[in-house]
Amino acid sequence: MSTTTDTFARFIDLLAVSLDDHELSGEALASRVHVSRFHFNRLVSAAAGEPPAALRRRILLERAAYRLITTEQDVLEIALEAGYASHEAFSRAFGRAYGESPSRWRRKPTRFQIDAPSKVHFNPPGGLRVPADRKVTTMDLLIRMVEHHVWLIGEMLTRVERLPDDVLDAPIEISVEGVDDELTLRSLLSRLVGQLAMWDAAVHDRPYDFTVERGESVASMRARLAEAGPAFLSEIRTIAEEGRLEETFVDAVCDPPEVFTYSGMIAHVLTFAAHRRTLVCGALIDAGVDDLGSGDPMRWVAEHA
Repeated sequence: MSTTTDTFARFIDLLAVSLDDHELSGEALASRVHVSRFHFNRLVSAAAGEPPAALRRRILLERAAYRLITTEQDVLEIALEAGYASHEAFSRAFGRAYGESPSRWRRKPTRFQIDAPSKVHFNPPGGLRVPADRKVTTMDLLIRMVEHHVWLIGEMLTRVERLPDDVLDAPIEISVEGVDDELTLRSLLSRLVGQLAMWDAAVHDRPYDFTVERGESVASMRARLAEAGPAFLSEIRTIAEEGRLEETFVDAVCDPPEVFTYSGMIAHVLTFAAHRRTLVCGALIDAGVDDLGSGDPMRWVAEHA
């Protein structure tokens, strides 16, 4: 049996792709989410705080208001796009929702989103904004970014396993003072793995041998990542969950040893890693391997929310 949440989620998905199908009836909508019209209205109303037809009309009105602000379309054209048969019908509905006629509102617009208990709104340019099913804290986001970093290094190593040594060792012509010298795919990937291993060692007051990164094989990088990636991520997750981000530790890897905060260390790792990952992705594209794109974490983080 469909739950209220399942039915509402399917309705929102369907609404997003059928907003301009003004011939789509309530019966057809219910059929597409595989429930009776009676249960469809009841379940959606319970989840949204408004009947499905009213929610759809509100979204269309919000889009119409957005069009009034951002385009030079005449009011009748916007009214027809919103599913109204006449200027008068649209003006009446718009006046009830916004307190004045479309033409007057257009000259001095207010917030185009109409208050609604579901918090589902038109989201420019053409989608819907649906509230998240749970709150994402700054700690959640931090952990996801570190997870993405560890995951992406592994994906990069999978790609370069297919590349010959001359491609791995070809110079990358870019210079950023104080970051890396004599860049190659091999050196960048080895440093990305090494950065995780190095800071994990620093946090636990262990030495780190930089010589392992000289001409390192992809197999060696993968073996080190299998150990350093989960260890580093686990340490960051524990520090964040325990609220110790501003605690300090002594980095004995430095000569002389230095004192850092955990939050500063994480910011450092992600900043320099982003630079190196971008260079790796660019070099992979030059080598004909383009399925990782630019390595942007935006969609990855959203998909794992």
